[in-house]
Amino acid sequence: MKMNKCPECGIYTLKDACPKCGGQLKVIYPPKFSIEDKYGKYRRILKKEAMNKE
Repeated sequence: MKMNKCPECGIYTLKDACPKCGGQLKVIYPPKFSIEDKYGKYRRILKKEAMNKE
């Protein structure tokens, strides 16, 4: 069971469809950690740029 959120009305539920509007739900948990991180390089560059601005 995973917690879901409806992007349309903002309701949280464990169901497969939004009980309020019937819309598609999205899983709210972050993706699992992977040692083969495809986007790690870009996150590190962005973090470095943000630190240089301060």
